[in-house]
Amino acid sequence: MLYQIPGTSLNLGPDVWWPLLLTLALFTLSVPVWVALGIGSVCLLLSTSVLPMSLFGEALFDGVDSFALIAIPLYILTGDALVRSGLSNKLIDIAEATLGSLRSGLGTSSVLGCGFFACISGSDAAGAAAVGRIMYARLVQRGYPPAYACALVASGSCTGILIPPSISYIIIGLVLGISASTLFIAAVVPGIMIMVSIMITNVVLNRIHGYENTDAQFSFERWLKAIWDGRYALSIPAIIWGGIYSGIFTPTEAAAAAVVITIAIGFWRGTLELADFPKMLESSAKVNGVIVPIIAFALPLAQAFSALNLPQAILQHITEVTTDPTLIILMMLGVLILAGCVMETTPNIVILAPIMLPIAQEIGMDQIQFCIFMVTALGVGFITPPLGLNLFVLSGLTGERILPIAAKAVPYVISMLIVVLMLAFIPSLSLWALR
Repeated sequence: MLYQIPGTSLNLGPDVWWPLLLTLALFTLSVPVWVALGIGSVCLLLSTSVLPMSLFGEALFDGVDSFALIAIPLYILTGDALVRSGLSNKLIDIAEATLGSLRSGLGTSSVLGCGFFACISGSDAAGAAAVGRIMYARLVQRGYPPAYACALVASGSCTGILIPPSISYIIIGLVLGISASTLFIAAVVPGIMIMVSIMITNVVLNRIHGYENTDAQFSFERWLKAIWDGRYALSIPAIIWGGIYSGIFTPTEAAAAAVVITIAIGFWRGTLELADFPKMLESSAKVNGVIVPIIAFALPLAQAFSALNLPQAILQHITEVTTDPTLIILMMLGVLILAGCVMETTPNIVILAPIMLPIAQEIGMDQIQFCIFMVTALGVGFITPPLGLNLFVLSGLTGERILPIAAKAVPYVISMLIVVLMLAFIPSLSLWALR
């Protein structure tokens, strides 16, 4: 919950600007994000005295003392257990049996495989690494250029934070006080839209360049066999989605159930051993150790912004420039795309969401629609330099250079932006499932 000091007016003097510029400079110097945010928060509180420093430590612990945040390491652990138990291969086999007979079937199957993995892990990077390891060599062997194969998997893995259960929706729900379950329900259609847009883009590019031209026929028998062989892998997203949408589980409880069942299946099938646990737990702890400190140190900064009435001041300045909702949406989209290019999704959400929500509500955008719009727009940043986390994951896996991969990803950036604009201007795409 953000602290508010009634009657506080915004002072955009040096006492506000120099801590913000210092934070940006630290980002530029590759200082860890949580360290830069922590230093910026302390400097802003000291220079403005807008909040007592005694609240800083309290804000750090209160910000991460949330039941919802427990879901983050659990979903990450589920995804890791899925890979180590071999169940992720079964999901890819199902995707290939479903779409592999199409002219661009292997590429489209790769995107569907990314979508399947997104239904479990809630993380882009995890999906990019898992699907990249399995599909990259197959795509290149089928005729896709190496850089394009990397761009395709990197783009498909953007569904990791867009298809529930998504870590980003858990975080934005925590920051804005919105139920993660509600956001998960609202995000289903937008997440699928992004996945389908990437599939369509691949089909179009494949027709233009002739990367892949399979003569395989769809086999219902092969599809049924893939479904049967992958029944245990399919049970994991079924438990997560079914439990959340039926109201049996909260997102955190669904994550806990998914971890237990995935590990139990791995032991039962003999593909997991006790020796795998240290690496699995270490992997989950590393990712959680990156996300949670960012949330903790970004919240005091967001609280200071709120106490300084920064959101209201920005809204006032924007409405002085224009009151056209279309232009305001485009301005917000520009800020989100730029922010996604240079900073990770978590600090962007914690810092920008409280600032931009009043602007969105002023033009009549529902808060749920705003959350979907914001997370989807930030998701584009996973395949746009200079940050482009998915690009770096695929580059590290394959040895391909970043710039060629980024160049091949441009059509996918465009297709995702089209969907983002649809979500911004058509509220029913985000809200109809709730109604």
